[in-house]
Amino acid sequence: MPELPEVEVVRRGLARWVAGRTVAAVEVAHPRAVRRHPGGGADFAARLRGRTLTGASRRGKYLWLPMAGPAGPTGPAGPAGRPDEAVLAHLGMSGQLLVRPAGSPDETHLRVRLAFTDDGPELRFVDQRTFGGLAVVDLVDGVPEPVAHIGRDPLDPDFDDEAWVAALRRRRTGLKRALLDQSLASGIGNIYADEALWRARLHWARATDTLPRPKARLVLDAARAVMVEALEAGGTSFDSLYVNVNGESGYFDRRLHVYGRTGEPCDRCGSPVLREAFMNRSSFRCPRCQPRPRQARW
Repeated sequence: MPELPEVEVVRRGLARWVAGRTVAAVEVAHPRAVRRHPGGGADFAARLRGRTLTGASRRGKYLWLPMAGPAGPTGPAGPAGRPDEAVLAHLGMSGQLLVRPAGSPDETHLRVRLAFTDDGPELRFVDQRTFGGLAVVDLVDGVPEPVAHIGRDPLDPDFDDEAWVAALRRRRTGLKRALLDQSLASGIGNIYADEALWRARLHWARATDTLPRPKARLVLDAARAVMVEALEAGGTSFDSLYVNVNGESGYFDRRLHVYGRTGEPCDRCGSPVLREAFMNRSSFRCPRCQPRPRQARW
């Protein structure tokens, strides 16, 4: 599943190619792509036609495109120029938001197509596994209602480092579980949690309530640094399913230190990287740089 850097790469592409354009027509090719929209495909299309996409926003792994202009027949009509609704997108395991020339061949797993009044490039939602989806949702203080409970992410300028450290140390859980808790901080997924813990030299099961403040700040700084580096590399692509809006893969997988490197030498000490079971998924660490703690929480 794409994590914060991958989703941010897509958001930037959408802001460049879609913002400011008015939707002329919407085609829903598969009902599962809009299953989170209560009115179904016809209502989804009606709510978008004639609306102008004013930008592209993100919180954690969720993207949304705020809309202005006249609403569809079943949607609210807010003041002109003030978006009150947005297209909320979750990419799931294989979702792609692609900008394609109008009239170019359809992708095999095309689910939703948005055409614009300027007859320029279309926005297409492609999803092989159909775990992702789109929906028109209300905005509350600029944030979609379904994601309002999700915490800010470490790349957000309004993220409160000290509040995060305090909240982390109040938890009685393992450190990696806390990093993956989207109510504490959004956007940190399995890949970047492992990479951050390697940089901070901390084991994934370290008890958060025993973690001194300086070490808590260290792991937060490491998570932020690794995601910034991944963003600069266009994200991490292990297969062809994660791409940016132009269909291009990211290259951060070439810079990973532990994730997916079972048995390979640690870049710091040379010890073989371990793969361990964690929450029905895998966790990777260096046994020498990240020794098992005396107090562990799983």
